[in-house]
Amino acid sequence: MIEGRIHRVSGPIVRAKGLGSAGLFDVVEVGENKIIGEIIRIEGDDAVIQVYEDDTGLKVGSVARSTGRPLSVLLGPGLIGTIYDGIQRPLDALYQQDGPFLKPGSRGEALDLHKKWEFVPDPNLSEKLSKKQEIIASTGMILGSIKESESITCKIMVPPDAAGSPLVELSGPGEYTCLQSIAKTSDGKEIPIAQWWPVRFPRPVAKKLAPDTPLLTGLRVIDVFFPLSKGGTAAIPGGFGTGKTMTQHAIAKWCDADVIVYIGCGERGNEMTDVLTEFPHLIDPRSGRSLMERTILIANTSNMPVAAREVSIYTGVTLAEFYRDMGYHVAIMADSTSRWAEALRELSGRMEEMPAEEGFPAYLPTRLAEFYERAGRVQTFNDREGSVSIIGAVSPPGGDFSEPVTQHTKRFIRCFWALDRDLANARHYPAISWIDSYSEYAEEVQPWWERVNPLWARLRRSALDLLKKEQRLSEIVRLIGPDALPDDQRLILITADLIKNGFLQQNSFDEIDMYCVPDKQIQILSLILEFHERSMGIIKMGAPLMTITALPVRERLARLKSEIKNDDRESFIVFEREMRDSLEALERKYKTKEAVL
Repeated sequence: MIEGRIHRVSGPIVRAKGLGSAGLFDVVEVGENKIIGEIIRIEGDDAVIQVYEDDTGLKVGSVARSTGRPLSVLLGPGLIGTIYDGIQRPLDALYQQDGPFLKPGSRGEALDLHKKWEFVPDPNLSEKLSKKQEIIASTGMILGSIKESESITCKIMVPPDAAGSPLVELSGPGEYTCLQSIAKTSDGKEIPIAQWWPVRFPRPVAKKLAPDTPLLTGLRVIDVFFPLSKGGTAAIPGGFGTGKTMTQHAIAKWCDADVIVYIGCGERGNEMTDVLTEFPHLIDPRSGRSLMERTILIANTSNMPVAAREVSIYTGVTLAEFYRDMGYHVAIMADSTSRWAEALRELSGRMEEMPAEEGFPAYLPTRLAEFYERAGRVQTFNDREGSVSIIGAVSPPGGDFSEPVTQHTKRFIRCFWALDRDLANARHYPAISWIDSYSEYAEEVQPWWERVNPLWARLRRSALDLLKKEQRLSEIVRLIGPDALPDDQRLILITADLIKNGFLQQNSFDEIDMYCVPDKQIQILSLILEFHERSMGIIKMGAPLMTITALPVRERLARLKSEIKNDDRESFIVFEREMRDSLEALERKYKTKEAVL
């Protein structure tokens, strides 16, 4: 163990002499309380240490000891349903141990090392070993499984450092603790159930796959207009009160990911409290059980040490990669990356680095890229398909999207869900702007959607075009009023209103509309656009707009989302027939008049 002495303390940045032979990113125990730090720079015999705990009372001359290993997390059964801080300390256990405030040097085991798990070995491996067949241990090879929760089965895999040698021993079914060995290779390497992995190093994969499968969220504005693929990257930028956290909550609850990792990075304590108290009571629509049975929470509030915000992002994505390698689809909610960037700015200032735009460090884009590039849909080493999708909230000051964090984030994500202040003030949720948002995954997921409905691409394009036309017409309306517009242009305003209120807006407290299946999404939009196209034809025949707006089906179009259940296809057929009958009656009436003239 390499030992040095502290000669300078600047908030969470500590300098120590005598650690020049230590490794970059090695974990360091600092001071009498042995608080956790990480070497982030080495200058000769001088090491710059980033401290992840409260360093109040730390003195010059105190000892700093390098552990000789990088900052790592313990991966194994028991992660699901646990609440951690940024360095994987279990907050529930620390609360029982120390009370509501974390003490410097407080320690808690990331996993319950005394709990015994029911291990079931892979039957094929067991059979081959019993017949004395040679099995070469390969990275990611599944040795067996443990039922971690009712929703998640934890696969026990061969780590990279144990690969390459023949497998000579595999334990039989039984109860084991996390640190007990369940396999052995010919070179004497024992493989325990739980394994360590450094957080700053991405876990390897066999092959990257195309992001051609959508991550369904049940939110129509996302799934149809701005889709996100499994293994994709998205950002939710918006000012205070526009609904970033609420949107992430809805996605976490309803998306078709197998595992959710929610990272509260520098969030206000009251918002994080809402997450911690609400999530255990949320019901997973898949299983009807608690959502926590497939969720990991990382809580790092704004009053916690600022440096821990920086590492919480890496901790979260490493846990996500662990479940991805088992063949699960994982969704990460990072709330918010702006607080992470602010932590980098403070730490950079403490190290007296040359600042870039708005005081952020010059390496901010690099750090953002490192995070978002760990997303992806992959083929694992055990020939399964898994993915990590990253959805990062961005909190631009004053809702200004031109600030550096938002602009740099746009370089590394392919899905941009811009939250609009005016929509939020109008109680239109999700407040995702259909003008400023975009998705680069639309073409890639189009084949999947066309299997649901071949008209998906055309309907999406037509609806977005109508909304853009409505925006241009609204500027004219503000100047001269709607009555000055011809009927065909006023119809565009009416249809756009139907799209906004009858399709895009969703009420998370509505038992029917809180979640919308893909088929229902397309049915609603198809009916609205059919109503528009046929109404436009009727107006061209000479009918006044009033005759169309007076139709009862127009008002019902806006209520379909809340009136018809996801699995009630028959009601859509009945309404479709009623709407077409009403429009055909008007078409016959004005065709006759046209013929007479």
